[in-house]
Order: sequence, then structure tokens, then C-alpha cells
Amino acid sequence: MTQNCIHWFRKGLRLHDNPALVAALRECKQLYPIYILDPWYPNNTKMGINRWRFLLGALKDLDCSLRKLNSRLFVVRGKPSEVLPKLFQKWKITRLTFEVDTEPYSLQRDKEVQKLAEEHGVEVIPKISHSLYNLERIIDENNGKAPLTYVRFQTVLKSIGPPKRPVPAPTQENMEGVSTPCTEQEGSKYSIPTLEEVGQDPQLAHTEVFPGGEQEALRRLDKYMDKPAWVCGFEKPQTSPNALSPSTTVLSPYLTIGCLSPRLFWWRIHDVYQGKRHSQPPVSLHGQLLWREFYYAAALDTPNFNKMEGNPVCTQVDWDSNPEHLAAWREARTGFPFVDAIMTQLRQEGWIHHLARHMVACFLTRGDLWTSWEEGQKVFEELLLDADWALNAGNWMWLSASAFFHQYFRVYSPIAFGKKTDKRGEYIKKYLPLLKKFPEQYIYEPWKAPRSVQEQAGCIVGKDYPRPIVEHEVISKKNIQRMKAAYAKRSPQTDKSPTKEKGAKHKGGSIKDMLTKKKKTST
Repeated sequence: MTQNCIHWFRKGLRLHDNPALVAALRECKQLYPIYILDPWYPNNTKMGINRWRFLLGALKDLDCSLRKLNSRLFVVRGKPSEVLPKLFQKWKITRLTFEVDTEPYSLQRDKEVQKLAEEHGVEVIPKISHSLYNLERIIDENNGKAPLTYVRFQTVLKSIGPPKRPVPAPTQENMEGVSTPCTEQEGSKYSIPTLEEVGQDPQLAHTEVFPGGEQEALRRLDKYMDKPAWVCGFEKPQTSPNALSPSTTVLSPYLTIGCLSPRLFWWRIHDVYQGKRHSQPPVSLHGQLLWREFYYAAALDTPNFNKMEGNPVCTQVDWDSNPEHLAAWREARTGFPFVDAIMTQLRQEGWIHHLARHMVACFLTRGDLWTSWEEGQKVFEELLLDADWALNAGNWMWLSASAFFHQYFRVYSPIAFGKKTDKRGEYIKKYLPLLKKFPEQYIYEPWKAPRSVQEQAGCIVGKDYPRPIVEHEVISKKNIQRMKAAYAKRSPQTDKSPTKEKGAKHKGGSIKDMLTKKKKTST
């Protein structure tokens, strides 16, 4: 029986390793690839201009790839539960395919969509490809609880084995006999929006450093996989947070919205490793992909994962509320050049090195400003190209010593840390050109420069550049004691996975149910 199929692109914005798209093409007569701009999807309401530009670039690239297969992308506006039933009827759809998404909103959304599809006689085929593994399998293998340490996580994965191999991208041969009907009116109605149409002002955007799209993702992947010595020797902590060009792959934004398959990345690394000595997880490239998986599993199994309150793995801390401090941090006005340079790079380019994230996250939370990690999470969600719901929350809990990492007495210095890899402050000079004429002994602490030096540099501290908003040496010691007090009040259960009653399912519905449920087909 031939099918009229919708393949719903969500995060998997690519043709390679897209098993749901491959499933759509089986016995397919008419294929309608869609992307839904959902105003209710939490990410869409919080995205800054760089994230929007990256997403729209990825959609354009995807549309271009589909057109080479004599198809195209339809960008639909609205709430999925409202627009999909209309499209089912309009296009006489008999099958809907999509990639599984384990964010709470997405699970609830997909549960509603599956119910509506059944009511319309539409077969639903979800496939896992945004993660390396079926995350529920990981949880099941760990006695029904997410592993909350990396070592335990690795032990669980040993019993499962390596990830599945990626599936090939569809070819012209796969598309034989498949059409994508589109009237001129539909072509205009379902076109990819401009930045202005999603409420962004292009004039406010800086030069694009990381273009979105599958082709750029594969180009970057090839570039790094062609350096076997670099791949085998890669150790994340040894890379530089303040290099003038990235010291890591910057493939994380492409993984976040699915321009790059994690399984393809995993097996390409595996192929480079073959027969060679290489670094190991957690610091290796494979280790970075496993960190992503670790947080995905923890987020799926933990209620209120992106909040402190009601989150069973998160230490409860009496964070201060100081809007002026938060704004100074967000707007690169802390008076600490290394912190302000990092926040400037983040706003301009949408990406910062992971150790730079460590620096500014520690500074905002337990290190200096004693501001809730949830506030930092919101800023990163707006500005980071690789803002990912689970990873963002997990990393902020880690860096604030609220969960996963508990050595709260280890605090990053906003002065000494940057000097380790950039003594002359070239990174600061790049992102804060106002300070570029300061001698290197003052570049990290311009407030210590004599007035004559400040005048010669053309920047007076307190007038042209702010004074430090806190005294780091004093406040960091005070905050260590505050963190010690918070730890003393912790429940002994905080480090353990949340317990569930036997048979209890995730609030948004089970992935297992989604994958195994009998699908109602059209008659």
C-alpha cells in the first residue's frame, strides 16, 4: 500500500543518519518534509539573534539538500497539535515520522500528537537518532534509575555495547516514484522565514562565525577527522579557554539541533582511533559525546531538572537576588576583564570554550556573585548556539556545585585562571579593545594600574571601564562558608537517583510506549 507521508523535522535537521526520514520513504508516494515553528516550544521564546540565525541557516541548508532530491521543506507556523490535524486532512496523510525528543515539553507534545494521529488514522513512526542510545534502556539497565556519576554511567554502557551505526542519507534512487506536490501559493506560505519575520533585527547581529546547516557540520567534522594525531591526543581539560580561535571542534551547536548525528561523529572518531593509542573518556572526544548522553539520561529521569526547587538531585542553596550584579555579569560589566571578555564573546559569536563557561558560571554562582544558577541558565539559553535543555541545566548544576560535582571549595580566580594560557591577555584585547593598550601586568587587573598608566592606555577605570563589582579574594572565601552551610543541610538522598514506584512512567509518556505502541493505520 502506498503512503502519503509527513516527515516532521524537529532537531534532526539533516539527511544523514535520519532513520525516521528513511522510514517515511518506505512505500511512499507523496512526501511532505515539514518543520514547525512552534511559538509554545520553550526554546523558541528564549532564543537570541545568533541562535535564530543559526537555526534559519540550518533550515535553508536542509531545504537545499531536499531540493536536490526533488523535494523541499515546508515551514509551518503554529502549535503542532493544531496544525498537524489540518495537514493530515489537506494532504491526505497516512504516515507521520519523526525523531524522538526526550525534553519534558517534547514528550508531552508528542503524546498529544500521537493521539491526534490515531484519531485521523495516521500511522506514527518515531525513531531514536538524537542520542547515541535509547535513554530508557540506560535507565532500565541501572535498575530503573539514571546513573548519576560518570563512572557508573560507563559501567552501564559496557553492558549495552557500542552505539548503533548511522544509516545512510536518502539518495535519488530512494526517492524514485516519490513526489512532493507544492502549489505556488503553498511555496510562499510555507517558506523559510527571515530574521525580521521571527522578530529579530539583522542590524544587531555581529559577523557570523559559525554558519548553521548539515553541510557546514560535515565540513567541520571532516576537517578535524583529517587530523588523526589531534583526534587521538584530544583531552578537553588541556585545551585553551582563551585561544583566539577555538581549540576544540565547535561541533556542539550542530549536534544540538541535529545538523550532525552523534552516531556518525562517534563512529568517525572510532575509525580514526583504530590501531592507535588514544585518549580515553571522560576527557577524549568519545568522552564528550558520553557526557552529553549522561546528562540526557539524568534529565529524563529527574523531575524539575532545570530548577533548584523540587529537583531531588540538586542541593538547595539560599542564593541572593541582586539584579544589578546579574545585569553586570550578563552585559560584561563586572570590572574583571577575563569574565567580561568571555561574556562579550558569548554575546557576539554565540559560543565560548567549556573552560570559559566554567569561569563565568563559577563567578556568577558560588565563586563571587552568589546568584542562582537558574539565572545563568537563562542567559546561556538565550545566547549559546549549543544551548541544550538537559546539558545547560546539568552543567549549571555541576559548575555551581549543586549536583554531580561537590568540591565547592575549588573556585576559579577571575585573574589567575586566564593567565595560565594567555599571560599577555591577547584574548582580552580582542574582545575588550578598550583595554588593549594596558601593559600585560595590568591587563587582568586594570584597577591596579597607576593613573598615569590608565591615561596612557586611554581608559580610566571607574569611568571608561568599571571597577570590580566585588573583591574576589574576600567574597570567594565568604561564599565557600555559605556553600559549606548549604551542604550541611543536604538530604543524604541528594546524590542518589530519584526513586520511582514500580511501573511509574515519565510525566510526558514513555519512549518505550512511543516506539512499541500499536499504530493505527488508515483504512
